[in-house]
Formats: sequence, structure tokens, C-alpha cells
Amino acid sequence: MNIASRIALCVAALAGASPVYASGGPFGIDHRVKLDNGGLWRRSIQTDLSVGLGVAVLGGALWEGGDSRLGKTLWQSVDSLALTAAATEVMKFSFSRERPSETADPNAFFKGHGHQSFPSGEVAEIAAGVTPLVLEYGQDHPWVYALELLPAYDMVARVKARGHWQSDVIAGMAIGSAIGWYAHKREQPLILSALPGGFMVGVHKRF
Repeated sequence: MNIASRIALCVAALAGASPVYASGGPFGIDHRVKLDNGGLWRRSIQTDLSVGLGVAVLGGALWEGGDSRLGKTLWQSVDSLALTAAATEVMKFSFSRERPSETADPNAFFKGHGHQSFPSGEVAEIAAGVTPLVLEYGQDHPWVYALELLPAYDMVARVKARGHWQSDVIAGMAIGSAIGWYAHKREQPLILSALPGGFMVGVHKRF
């Protein structure tokens, strides 16, 4: 599944989550939806997903090391997560967009410190974490494509909770996917190559 297909799938998920009508923003699709921060869409679930994925990826990379197919892929995901976090933080401060919880105007960009709606860093990081795994194993094990449901869920959840506009989460998905693709394309993971050689051997092999 290429990046364009992934984004199209997530746009369709967003369309199913709320009435579709144009209002504003960079794509002309941004509008507030009815606030829903309960049940499946609770903020705590979104946070647990984001943190849990990061812990699982880093923990798996340390456990497996970098000298196996899985280990190398997990270290690529670590790179992807780190690069995406840095890129989205810079963009958030640069665009300083107000969140839908702060304003009904989706065109409220460049509002200064404290406004960090564009892009969605959380969606970007989840997409970044799963992309190397999907690219590496998707063709061999089609069930791995189910990992795409994680960023898709978070896209819908963040819009429902009024944490982000529709364009925020679409941009986050695109950024995370693109950086994940770049990290997977590299033969040698960046962070692993900067660490002492012992990290090439996983914890489970040393003990």
C-alpha cells in the first residue's frame, strides 16, 4: 500500500466519522464536528496507543538488536519516530494554528505561542512507527497491513475530540508515512549506527 492509498483510506475514514461539508483550512474541508471524547474515543485510549507504540518499538529494537530482519526494521521505526517528532514540533511552532477546541475558525494560523494544531504530531508518530513494519512485512504477511488501522483510528479520534482539524491529521499521516518510507529505505538505521556496537546484538542474545 503506497502513501497516497493510505491517505485516501484515512480520508474515507474521516468522512465516515462526521458529516462532510467544506468549511475552510488548506484543503477546504476543515470544520468542527460534534464533540465526542468518550467510549472508544477517550483521550486516554489515544495517549495509551501513542505511548504504547513508542515503548513497543524501542523495547523491541533493544531486545532484538540490529542484526536480524526484525531488529533492523524496528530500528528503522525508531529512526522514523525520532525524525517525525522533530519535524512535527518545528512545524507546530512555525504554523501556530489554533485547535478546534480553541476556535471555530479553521483558518486561524500563525497565532503565536501555545497554538500547535498543525500538523498532528500524534498521528504522524503512529504512522511513522508502523510504516517500516508494513513496508518490510506487508507482502509476506498481509495481516501486517492491519497496523494501518492504528493511525486511521487516531485520525478519527483526534478530530472527534476537537484536538485537531481534518487537515491536521491528514498532514500528520502524510508526514509520518513519508518519513517512515525514508527510514525504511536506508540500509543502515541512523540511530543504531550512532550507538556503540553492542546495540547491534539484542538483549535476548546477550543473556
